[in-house]
Amino acid sequence: MRMQLNILKFSLLILCIIGYTGFVEAQTSDTTEVYKKRVLESSEIDFLFSYYEQDGKNAAVSGGIGTEELTDVTPTFVIAIPLNDDDILKIDVGVSAYTSASSSNVDPFDGSEAANPFVASTGASGADTWANITANYSHSSDDRNRVWSAKTSISSEYDYFSAGIGGSYTRLFNKKNTELSFIGNIFIDTWQTIYPSELRPFSEGPIATNGSLYGFNITGNQNYNPTFKELTGKGRQSYSIGASFIQILSKRLQGALLFDVIQQKGLLSTPFQRVYFKDVDSSFIGTFRLADDIERMPDNRLKLAFGGRLNFYINEFLIIKTYYRFYNDNWGVSSHTASFEIPIKIHQKFTLYPGYRYYNQTAADYFASYSQHLSTDEFYTSDFDLSEYNANQYSFAISYTDVFTGAHIGNFGLKSIDIKYSVYERNTGLSASLISFGVKFVQDKKEKTITD
Repeated sequence: MRMQLNILKFSLLILCIIGYTGFVEAQTSDTTEVYKKRVLESSEIDFLFSYYEQDGKNAAVSGGIGTEELTDVTPTFVIAIPLNDDDILKIDVGVSAYTSASSSNVDPFDGSEAANPFVASTGASGADTWANITANYSHSSDDRNRVWSAKTSISSEYDYFSAGIGGSYTRLFNKKNTELSFIGNIFIDTWQTIYPSELRPFSEGPIATNGSLYGFNITGNQNYNPTFKELTGKGRQSYSIGASFIQILSKRLQGALLFDVIQQKGLLSTPFQRVYFKDVDSSFIGTFRLADDIERMPDNRLKLAFGGRLNFYINEFLIIKTYYRFYNDNWGVSSHTASFEIPIKIHQKFTLYPGYRYYNQTAADYFASYSQHLSTDEFYTSDFDLSEYNANQYSFAISYTDVFTGAHIGNFGLKSIDIKYSVYERNTGLSASLISFGVKFVQDKKEKTITD
């Protein structure tokens, strides 16, 4: 609890420092007239689109077995508007529409087909839409050596709502060869607790099933009578602080050190993820095993991460970008991430980006696979995201950039187009692919902005 309070106090202190610094700089800039280049010359519009799909055999919704098939489509608009020489307002609006075979099995008995953990239910619970809007305001000092920003965000989907605030402060030294940044964020989340359908009748205590449930016959242990208690809280709070130190080491070498601390408290269990006990007789409807309980996890989690980047400039056609990160939390998870990307300029306007990422982690203290937990355990989960595993990701991207914005749509010129394809594989059997597309338009400099 003391650590949580200290992190919160530190986060608030950072935000206060950022706000005060911005106030002082704003006052100074009002009384100092010097020539300066605008931070952002004209308005920019980014349209981003991604399509993601995955499949696997360890769905947490059905207790560590079953299909993990999922598809997700995410269009996003980002608009950056220069308010004056020093200030930028950025608005980020995104929607994520997904269908999930595993989440459809929150209620596997609501469809027209027999319930099966390896087959999606034909009911209505397998699709949802997530929406987000984020507003970010940033201010740069006259000498462009100090930048502070503040942001707010709102996210929502069927069973989840999140509101967040944050801020950052960046200071450049040594003729802009050295950069030091601090960032802080606070998120307040609320869940609508949705439980596996077979457990809902038992939330008030034991009931007599008489060998049937929802009109379906129970096989195996026909005396299905789980001891189920609803989760007491529906809120979650997340506090994060981070710092980065970036240094140009030579004409060809740039390095960075990164550090993050995240404290979460509240509802950290996912209410609709099932758990099965090996010391409880199994009950089934068809081939679907009825839940013994839901995932139950501690109400606090402290995450620490530090890492670094090292970028090598070989020549005007080739750069090597490397990255490493170590992570540890008080749930027993530790991980290593290593990646590299090699931008290759093949033309004045075209650059290729082959890349690779390796990741491995240890299992959480509370993880066990399907039907391996004991009913006497205090905490338990069969979510394979918290298991021990390693993963490989391969990616390839191509970017088109035209600094002169020769092509136009109305008053906006086309600045860049980016396409990226990634393949992800875990040794647990989960595989995924992602294709993303981005296009950036810049307002014609001949046109006046809304603030001119």
